[in-house]
Amino acid sequence: MGKRSYGQYCTVARALDVIGERWTLLLVRELLTGPKRFKDLLAGLPGIGTNLLTGRLKALEEDGIVRRTVLPPPAGSRVYELTDLGRSLEPVIVELSRWGAGLLGAPRGEEDLRPAWAAVALRSVFDAEAASAPKETYEFRIDGEVFHVRIEGGGVEARQGPADDPDLVVVGATEAFLAVAAGRMRPEEAVEAGSIRASESRDDDALVRCLEMLQPVASGSG
Repeated sequence: MGKRSYGQYCTVARALDVIGERWTLLLVRELLTGPKRFKDLLAGLPGIGTNLLTGRLKALEEDGIVRRTVLPPPAGSRVYELTDLGRSLEPVIVELSRWGAGLLGAPRGEEDLRPAWAAVALRSVFDAEAASAPKETYEFRIDGEVFHVRIEGGGVEARQGPADDPDLVVVGATEAFLAVAAGRMRPEEAVEAGSIRASESRDDDALVRCLEMLQPVASGSG
């Protein structure tokens, strides 16, 4: 079966012709934090199936959104990564995440919960303009997986893996971080409850600045 099209000469319809298929934007979500092996993508998209993932990746390659590459030594793994065109979808994912945060509610028993999804949610609620520090890096250790968020010049970048010399290391559970991102728990409440804690900090104000950037959306004003 060929790719379906809305058949409309419209910018929105044309965009949806490319990224509107089921799983496509979630696949982009997985790649926003860095390159992934096929098996990593399969694990991060429970329910997609091997054949469907293969088809989605092939379509995204054809449209210039994803490319295959090999990580430098010592890893040497064959991975998929976003092209510049694919990475330009980051603001779309961020805005969808912000919009969806208000719909998230408490997790239902049958729903999967992954640390990487909490990292994407945190990226979407960070308000770099609220920070007093022009450049800072925070490392998040979420249920054993590590991500980092870099703040610089009012911009926010989230990537998988540890940070080089982070200003702050924050540890917590996936559900706690998602509760903060969804506004169901204020960041200060999560810290006071011990659900989220700072394990390393370059200075006492780093956690304060980090919480300040999470505050606007978490308080419902973002």
